[in-house]
Amino acid sequence: MSEDGAVIKKEKYRFLGIEDGAVDLRKVSNFEMKKNKSSLCGLAPLEAILFDVDGTLCDSDPLHHLAFSEMLQEIGFNGGVPIDEEFYIKTISGKHEADIARALFPDDHERGIKFVEDQEAVFRRLAAEQLKPLNGLFKVKKWVEDRGLKRAAVTNAPRINAELMISRLGLSDFFDAVIIGSECARAKPHPDPYLKALDILKASKNHTFIFEDSVSGIKAGVAAGMQVVGIATRNPEHLLMQAKPAFLIKDYADPKLWEALEELDRKKGKASNEA
Repeated sequence: MSEDGAVIKKEKYRFLGIEDGAVDLRKVSNFEMKKNKSSLCGLAPLEAILFDVDGTLCDSDPLHHLAFSEMLQEIGFNGGVPIDEEFYIKTISGKHEADIARALFPDDHERGIKFVEDQEAVFRRLAAEQLKPLNGLFKVKKWVEDRGLKRAAVTNAPRINAELMISRLGLSDFFDAVIIGSECARAKPHPDPYLKALDILKASKNHTFIFEDSVSGIKAGVAAGMQVVGIATRNPEHLLMQAKPAFLIKDYADPKLWEALEELDRKKGKASNEA
């Protein structure tokens, strides 16, 4: 990084307590790393981790985007112009089927529901051939298993999609429960799916955190009273941050995540020694 790129005006980082001059980006990075670690260590001893599915266990959004784009283009939606990523993120990503149908076909909800169901069938065909785990997923899986933590998948995807993705990723025996938004009183962004997961796992919200990649999902987790680690798989970071996650990671190999998990382990060990 150049000298010019490494120095930022003081006004942008007043939270660091700097009154004058400028701040080196490396100092900012160190400050943010400490903040990231401390945001999870209060959960010790950890009882459970909850995972979204689409975009969190796997980078499935490109497959959904492709299916929606091609099918909408076929019916002349948007004048036959393919939907762009901005439209996909705003209207579709992380949303419940009924909400997507309403957004795409506001005057014909029944047609919208049928369209979304057909899209999901196309997605399943693509996923069966192309679905891949998010980077570092199996490292986190081992960390969770080694500590005997409870875990659940919590998603707005239809059950048939969720179970297909979980199976393709080899995680069918990993999760204690799979919670589906449409099977709850309200789907994400409402807290109901995450609250149901806590109830089924018999876990405390004060000792549980969530992995989520969408604004809708982060809002649901925060509304349920839990810490959420946001994953910037496809959605813009500034939008994810507006939903108030504890912090953001690129994927499960991100050093920020492992700093936080190591801090959790240290705090648990310290509490055990004091007991």
